[in-house]
Amino acid sequence: MQELIVNGLLAVVIVTAAILRFAVGQRPDSGMTKKQKTMLVRILLAAAVLLGLQFLPAEAFAQIPGGRWLRFALYLADYFVIGYDILRKAVKGILNRRVFDENFLMAVATVGAMAIAIYENGDYLEAIAVMLFYQVGEWFQSYAVGKSRRSISELMDIRPDYANVERDGRLEQVDPDEVEVGCVIVVQPGEKVPIDGVILEGSSSLNTSALTGESLPREAGAGDEIISGCINMTGVLKIQTTKEFGESTVSKILDLVENASSRKSRSEDFISRFAKIYTPAVCYSALALAVLPPLVRMLVLGQPAEWGTWIYRALTFLVISCPCALVISIPLSFFAGIGGASREGILVKGSNYLEVLSQTKVVVFDKTGTLTQGVFEVSGIHHSEMEDEKLLEYAALAESASSHPISRSLRRAYGREPDRARVSDVREISGSGVIAKVDGIEVAAGNDKLMRHMNIPYIDCHHTGTIIHVAIHGAYAGHIVISDIVKPHAKDAIASLKASGVEKTVMLTGDAKKVADQVASSLDIDCVFSELLPGDKVSKVEELLSRKTGKAKLAFVGDGINDAPVLSRADIGVAMGAMGSDAAIEAADIVLMDDDPLKMAKAIRISRKCLGIVYQNIVLALGVKSACLILGAVGVANMYLAIFADVGVMILAVLNAIRCLFVKKL
Repeated sequence: MQELIVNGLLAVVIVTAAILRFAVGQRPDSGMTKKQKTMLVRILLAAAVLLGLQFLPAEAFAQIPGGRWLRFALYLADYFVIGYDILRKAVKGILNRRVFDENFLMAVATVGAMAIAIYENGDYLEAIAVMLFYQVGEWFQSYAVGKSRRSISELMDIRPDYANVERDGRLEQVDPDEVEVGCVIVVQPGEKVPIDGVILEGSSSLNTSALTGESLPREAGAGDEIISGCINMTGVLKIQTTKEFGESTVSKILDLVENASSRKSRSEDFISRFAKIYTPAVCYSALALAVLPPLVRMLVLGQPAEWGTWIYRALTFLVISCPCALVISIPLSFFAGIGGASREGILVKGSNYLEVLSQTKVVVFDKTGTLTQGVFEVSGIHHSEMEDEKLLEYAALAESASSHPISRSLRRAYGREPDRARVSDVREISGSGVIAKVDGIEVAAGNDKLMRHMNIPYIDCHHTGTIIHVAIHGAYAGHIVISDIVKPHAKDAIASLKASGVEKTVMLTGDAKKVADQVASSLDIDCVFSELLPGDKVSKVEELLSRKTGKAKLAFVGDGINDAPVLSRADIGVAMGAMGSDAAIEAADIVLMDDDPLKMAKAIRISRKCLGIVYQNIVLALGVKSACLILGAVGVANMYLAIFADVGVMILAVLNAIRCLFVKKL
């Protein structure tokens, strides 16, 4: 019955390997490496030979002179076809003083089983079948890891091969590393944007899915900033570079992904330390199982030692104890989790950060550029003694020499580039505003401090936002309300975080209390601290950290240069990647590539799913192995149950780990 089951399994292996090798493996887009295809051929050949040898019973060889050794030679050849690389790795491990690994365990177990079969003139099927099924599991694991790597590689296939530089009236392709800051490059439809810059000429739709996970194209035109890694879909763009290639977005993203695996989580470190202790322990336990019971039977009980029985049990014990399921599936779970997050535009710099993120209970947000767009717009003109358009014109002209965001918002609302020739005698009052002459008329534009400085009575505004008071010829003319715009998904982000189990949401901002309270109230944020300097933000985060209980972690989400110290101080720092400063991205542990705060909730869900799968695999592997080790020690489990406890559990764990690649939409 047992041989019938094994023969059935061999037939399944042959058919499956043949289909994979010749139906899938021949396709150039199958994603299989040359090494994986070669392994499939070996599996196919070894399984076919082993199945064929099963139809030549030992009695048939007994009738041939030297038939016993001929039979052994045939089985041995098949054994080397399927297992020579495992034996080679085991020998190398011994020579390099790294003895106790899965290759050593499999080599000792199968060579021992072959030796017992020679001694007893028994069946070699078990030893070769164990090695064969182990290699099937190894191939499956290799393909799964490759699939996970390809998922990230395809996502990160954004490294440009060249940049088009216009020289002598024609385009010349050069290495992106050779392009200096300030150069003008041309990006044609279908090409990747090689370096960050500002669009000088042209307009186009940009495919940003590799960076942000967003499938909808983004429109861009002259004056817009553009980041490397996007794909130009429609028009020709002339771009003036603002960074060198090594400092551009695409290079930093690739660096983050390539280095993510070097930062291991506590779970991975635990498994590595566990395997270093566990593997030698089971090897010595197997040695004790092979030696001590026979000696006790022989010397104490006066019974036959039965060396063959106990050595067989020890070899079975070794196969069961192989820690492949743990050593492979845990790092693969984190790797797949990082890959799944990357597909959604969430870059995680290491699996350790993924683990910390799963324990997040407090999320602290910066306001401007994080929950709001950081783009100030004129939202109202009030108490004007003249036409609204005329008041806005005076204010825009007076502020035309300033690069302050408020000044830029006035110019945008004005709708055309101010004529600087109309402006003279510009005086900027630090922290208050500007006084200038427009067409020879004195115009003062600024906050209430400026009005008090000039002893001009002004009217308070009950609207929320930045208030620009305007006085003409020393008389109050009205005020303009400028407000930041809340991001479209900001409210959904806060609600989703709370639904994900986040216990407290906090907003920190340097903005006025009235503005901060209004934004916090509209987004349903639990706690808000306003009018803070960068140092005050660090103090508030440290205060919040001191109030944590248990294993709860605090995450800070920000985008500005002034957020870098807080990002470093929090348990987990999250930066906005599209418009965030380089300092913030460098200091952060996680980067949201499309600046959407809703991705924060998705990142937490991905991390929790990943950690859940890690714990499932640990319980599955240790539970099954513990039960089978006991059964093997008492002689109930044979080699076939052992190979299930090793390869079978590994395949189940790998399949479970691959689930981390797939993320449900919020």
